Amino acid sequence: MFNAILEHGLLLNRAQILDLGCGRGLLESWLRAALLCYENGDWPDGWPPAPRPHRTRGIELMSRDVRRAHAALGSACAISQGDIRNAAYGSADAIVILDVLHYLCAQEQLEVLIRARAALPLRGLLLIRIGDASAGLRFRYSQWVDKLVMLCRGHAPAILHCRSAAQWRALLSACGFEVQATAMSEGTRFANVLLIARAI
Repeated sequence: MFNAILEHGLLLNRAQILDLGCGRGLLESWLRAALLCYENGDWPDGWPPAPRPHRTRGIELMSRDVRRAHAALGSACAISQGDIRNAAYGSADAIVILDVLHYLCAQEQLEVLIRARAALPLRGLLLIRIGDASAGLRFRYSQWVDKLVMLCRGHAPAILHCRSAAQWRALLSACGFEVQATAMSEGTRFANVLLIARAI
């Protein structure tokens, strides 16, 4: 997932990045590491330059993960504890939501996407990774692993609200985005899809 973001330059020239449901700050950590690699000349041939955001912010529900992010990323870390269903988004050039929306009910998913569109300018970018509910056995395997990981992290079993990639695309279109979908499961048993949405 993170390699794809860099290889395709998806966050290039995005000054303000907002990571919703950011966990322990993996995206911010990855972007910092990518910039170091790029500046040190250790960068894959043919890839665009590493992103240089002016600011990367994150909102995470679990206070334990927020503390871990701050411990790992230091004083410059801009990850705050909050619920993406009601926390203030501010404005951003790009918003990233990775493996989060299926924990919200259908109405909450809609509300988060509407709020994300309001936080973005025209042609602002929204990146979402979802599990494609139309992918049969691969999707069921993804769900099983998801639930197992949540249990291992000490969370109660959650009711997941999933959609097919086509349904996600239709919902994003209704919220003011043009959308393309890219498979993100090559070499795995999962059914992950990256939705690349631009505000219109």
